[in-house]
Amino acid sequence: MKKLALNVAMVFGCAIIGFSQSKPTIAVANPSVNELYITPIIASKLIQLELIKLNIYSVYDEFDMEDAYEKDPKFENNCLSKSCLAQLGTELDVNYMLLGSFDALGNKIVIKLKIIDVKNGTIYKLGIREFDNQEVELQRMTEILLKEIHGIEVDKETNERLMFQNEPITSTNVGKVRNSGPRVGYGLMTGTFHEFATRPEDQGGLDIFPGVSMIGYQFEAQYVGTENFSALVEGIANISGLEQGQFIPTFTLMNGFRFGKSGWEFAFGPGIGFKKVSKGFFDTEGRFGDKGDYISSNDWNEYTDKEYNNIEAYPEYFSNGFFEAPDPEAFYKEYNLDSKHADKRGETVVSTSFLFAFGRTFRSGALNIPVNVFYSSKKGGGLVGINVGFNVMKSKKPINPKIKI
Repeated sequence: MKKLALNVAMVFGCAIIGFSQSKPTIAVANPSVNELYITPIIASKLIQLELIKLNIYSVYDEFDMEDAYEKDPKFENNCLSKSCLAQLGTELDVNYMLLGSFDALGNKIVIKLKIIDVKNGTIYKLGIREFDNQEVELQRMTEILLKEIHGIEVDKETNERLMFQNEPITSTNVGKVRNSGPRVGYGLMTGTFHEFATRPEDQGGLDIFPGVSMIGYQFEAQYVGTENFSALVEGIANISGLEQGQFIPTFTLMNGFRFGKSGWEFAFGPGIGFKKVSKGFFDTEGRFGDKGDYISSNDWNEYTDKEYNNIEAYPEYFSNGFFEAPDPEAFYKEYNLDSKHADKRGETVVSTSFLFAFGRTFRSGALNIPVNVFYSSKKGGGLVGINVGFNVMKSKKPINPKIKI
């Protein structure tokens, strides 16, 4: 029984050893580096690390190559040709040798990687890419190029942000983004806001269609930013109703969250503006005019003066030939004369609201096109609509706050 267990263990161990040796071996020569702060040794370590992540090769490190370097010093610093790489590979007894070059050329970084088949002395794989000049992201660049030459899918967003864009406006760093831009939209009024919009002008209303256009500008700053999530502070200065001869200014301060690579976002926050109000009531019974008319305190005073001697029409409101207000208890039970309502003839006061918005930002290169649906809630009513804008990536900060650009 013990002999059987020993035999099984030996077979299992041999299988594991055979599996671990089934991967082709590869070594990385110190690459050529020009106009960058990184050294050839560090660049070699970056390539080794990303090769290990691929899980395709058994990767030699600098300790495995130490004997070859001592035997011939040219292998360590000047082994850049195909024939030299083949000799170094033969000395190390590996299947492949990899050599890279990292060059800063103006506002771009060019990385070239080639893998030599040691046995045949031929190029096995070759890749070259131009990246945006972001030296702090050399490891990501190396990862992208190695995956491409091995036919492995690359993260699309990271690839787009690091790729060299030969245009005046380019992204500069992966990470936090600060965008601002104009906004236009349209909203429909609800509740008391709708009533105020459709009320006749002689009753203090706007007498307009209960829908207004909006034009404004959004100021945006991120206080948290990663590749898949951003937290934003947004300020929107807005003017509504210009197409209907109205001037309705507002300013909204919001906290926003942007999710995922598709740019879905949600924002909320308070808004502030100005409105005109007066004390008065709505004639729900049609006693002093048409049913539903708004009668302000000034309208009421004018009405009482006008009807001062009209005893026949309103005998219940006269005593000893003089006009008197209706019985206070009964009248206030039906009409609240001290309540305040929107009235463009009244006094100007501060108006507050709370806004909720949900939408998505569509991207085309450096251009962002945010599209949002929103609801601005006010006392008794609000505004619901859609808002569209555009902005261009103006500045970015690295993901790692310790890195200085």
